[in-house]
Amino acid sequence: MSRLVLAASAAALVLLPLPPVALAQDAPGGGTATTATSPTAAPETAAAEKEKAAPKKRKPAKMTRQQEIDRSIDRGTVPARYRSSVPKEYHQYIPFDKR
Repeated sequence: MSRLVLAASAAALVLLPLPPVALAQDAPGGGTATTATSPTAAPETAAAEKEKAAPKKRKPAKMTRQQEIDRSIDRGTVPARYRSSVPKEYHQYIPFDKR
């Protein structure tokens, strides 16, 4: 009998409507929900999201060892990562890659 009462009360809780105040959410700028969902506000928020995403720059993909060798041969240069292992007085004679 108690299981039946417990199941009935759980079903009743599920069917109860939530108050509209609990469902409303404010817009990030403190405006109302109707302002944030209006058709004229949607393009502005989409543009703002694109502007936020634009400053993120991707790092160039790292080259494989073979690609680095091929590029150095094509350009007639030495990869810049070897610069620290060459004495400074010889830097003028070695065509290092510019980063």
